Parts: sequence; structure tokens; C-alpha cells
Amino acid sequence: MKFADLRPIARSIREFRPWRVSPLYYGGFLVIPAVFVGEPTVQFSESLSETDFVLNTFAFLVWGALVMWMCAGFTMLVSGSVRTKNASMICLKNIGLYSIAGLAFFFIGYNLMYVDVVDFIGSFTLMYGPSSDELALLDGDDAALGAVVDQGHATMSDWFFQMVFVATTASIVSGALAERVRLVPFFIFTFALTAAIYPIVGAWTWGGGWLAEMGFQDFAGSTIVHSTGGWAALAGVMIAGPRLGKFRANGEARPTPPSNVLIVTLGVLILWLGWFGFNGGSQLKLGSAADVVAMSNILVNTNLAAAAGVVVSLAVSRFIFGRIDLIVGLNGAIAGLVSITAGPDITEHYWAIIIGAVGGILCTLGMKLLEKVKLDDVVGAIPAHLIAGIWGTLAVCIVAGGDFVTQLVGVLAVGVFVFAISWVIWKALALSPLGIRVTRDVEELGQDAGELGIEAYPEFVLMPDSYDGD
Repeated sequence: MKFADLRPIARSIREFRPWRVSPLYYGGFLVIPAVFVGEPTVQFSESLSETDFVLNTFAFLVWGALVMWMCAGFTMLVSGSVRTKNASMICLKNIGLYSIAGLAFFFIGYNLMYVDVVDFIGSFTLMYGPSSDELALLDGDDAALGAVVDQGHATMSDWFFQMVFVATTASIVSGALAERVRLVPFFIFTFALTAAIYPIVGAWTWGGGWLAEMGFQDFAGSTIVHSTGGWAALAGVMIAGPRLGKFRANGEARPTPPSNVLIVTLGVLILWLGWFGFNGGSQLKLGSAADVVAMSNILVNTNLAAAAGVVVSLAVSRFIFGRIDLIVGLNGAIAGLVSITAGPDITEHYWAIIIGAVGGILCTLGMKLLEKVKLDDVVGAIPAHLIAGIWGTLAVCIVAGGDFVTQLVGVLAVGVFVFAISWVIWKALALSPLGIRVTRDVEELGQDAGELGIEAYPEFVLMPDSYDGD
């Protein structure tokens, strides 16, 4: 046979597409007919259900790990924003708050937020763990597989994903109150925030409580996470007061530039990366094409909002602060991210740009406003998380189907509750023998040497600051 005679055969092989002509082709393989292997239709259905379970669980775990990495971003952002004499304390506070949040949410927080919620609060039972069906499956009972798969995801994968959110809330407070609040009182407040305050807000909303019944929308937590942290930080800032020398005798704010701009920038970029898990993971499932498409839109909207926040903040900083300010631009990124978090699942991407841009403007104005009213927020956490969080929650009404009255009620209810409870706790700590402020000597020397006996930059010679009686 000549080579030319083989061409029709080769062409026939190339053009053969079994998936076009046979329903028995699936996933790149030919499926043996049912007469040989039983009932492939039933087996395919069960396999697909278990696949959904695996993908949903995998999404919770991977996105949750990415959100956990935001703790590193907050640590870099705050430790680079403070003076070098306080950097070690910031590192300790951030790894400490993450650990406290994990334990508090395990022992009581998750149950208050999600278990048997009735309008305002959930269960007071202690600890949380795998379902009985999951335990049976781990013990080798294959009959429990169907019940486990019907859950939609592994029980503790959901707990893990929810836990890293509460740690984010606590990180917001750390940045605003840096350089003058004692370690132990800060940890006590962190426990109260993560064990009760945040879970109660979550019970009202994501837990199916009274705000959820009203139709309140907050996809990934502009109010539930970020405004909650912002309100708690605002109460703390008001009780603790400003750092020594932050405001001159005439009321003007003394510039306190970051000690390490490189670290601050790295921190913001880590937060930006982690936000993809924050918003993308809040789709809460990954078992269908629709989920994947929705998640793709969410990530794109998240990125666009952050980018718009940076560009617009840099542009307006020249008029508000008299210069193009890097720190303002970095806070603009965070404000854009916070703003889109309440409704990142919108399909019109240009609205994400608008929402992020407005968030950046409001954050920049908020930073200037705090200086005017003499509130000392070291990293601009209150404008970036509280103000932008309020805006993002209300912006849901524009294109994400939110009702303005319901959204406003949610914002006000959360604000009043969190601020009031936080103010009481901070005030009680301030009046207690512990106190919340470090001594003047420690504040001038720095918390690293004064409280911890360690220096973040030992090659530098620490010189106490002088404030000329301010």
C-alpha cells in the first residue's frame, strides 16, 4: 500500500470525535456500556455529588488559608507604619490576636454566630466539631458517606473559613491603637471582640437573625467584618487618646511618617492578595459552572475596586494633603477593597471601579477629618474600614439589589451595638488597675524595650522622643 492510500484512513481517525456521537464518552474516556459494569448513570450521579463536596470543602480551606495570610499583611502594614521602637510589640499583638481569635471562636464564638440562632444570638454551648456522620465515616462506616456528602462541605472547613474572618476584624483594632496601648488589656479586648461582639453581629446577619430576615445584604462583610472592626477601633481611640506629641499645642497634627515604607507597601499588597480569598471564598461553593463564573466576576471586581481606590486617592491627595501621598494611596487600595466587599458579585464591572473610587475619596477625606477632630489613628484604619465599609454596604443598593432602608438599618444597628459595647469595655479596662495606656516613660522609650525588653532593630541606638511639653 502506498503512503497516499493511508491519508483517507488517517483523516477518518482525526475526524472521529466520540463525544459528538456517543453519550458514553465522559471526561476524556470511553465509558463501558451498562451491560458490563452495572448502572453507570447512577454511579455518575453519586460521583458528581461527592465531587461537589470535595470542591466546596477544598475552596473553604484554600480561600481560608489565603485570608489567614492577611494577618501577615496587617502585621507588615502596622509594624512598618509605627516607629521602629514599637515594631516588635506590633508583631506580638498580631500573632497573639490571631491565636486568641481562633480559640475564642472555637470555644464559643462560632456557636453564638451560627448554631440555633433565634433573632439575636445563637447557642451558648462550648466548642464545635465534626458532625456525627463525619466521625462515623472516619471510623470506617462507609454507609455514612451519603449523609456526609449531603452536608455540601466538611463541617470544620466552614468553621475554619469563618474563623479567619473574625481574626481580620481584630487586626483592624490593632493598627488604629498602635504605640500606646498595653499588651494585656489589648488581648482582653480582643477576646471580648472575637468571642462575643463579632459573633453577635454575625448572628444577626450571616447566622440568619433579625437583619437577615429583613433582607440585609453584605456578601463578604463590609459592615459585618470591617465596620465592626472600625467601630471597635473608634471607641478605643477615643478612650485611649492620642500618642504623646501627635498634636501640637495649637491643635495641628505633627507628621508621624512610617518607619519602613517598603514594609507598609508589602503589607498592603499581601492584603490585596488575601482579599481574593476573602471575597472569592464568600461564594461559599465551587461545585458548578455558575459558581466558577460568579467567583471569577468577584475576583475581577475586587481587583478593579482596589485599583480605582489607589488611583483616585493619589489624585485627590494632592488637593487634600498638598502632595501626592503614598500612604494615602495605599489606604485607598484598602478602602476600595472594603467598599466592594459588600457586593462583589455584581456583573457590571465598571460599577466596581466607581464603588472603589468613591471609597478611596471617602477614606482620604476621613484621614483628614480625624486630624481635625484630634483622633489619632496610626494607620488610617477607621477611614479605610469603617467609613469605606459603611459606603460599601449602602452601595449594594445601586446595582446589587439591596434595599436602602434595610441597609441603613443594618449599618446603624451594628454601629450602635459595636461602638457602645466596645466603649464600655475599653472604659472599664482604662479604669481598672491594669489601665490601657503605657506610662509616659515607656511610650517615649518605646514598647519594645519598655514592655518586652526586645528591640526590632537592635543595631539602632534608641533615643527617647522629646515633645517640648506638647
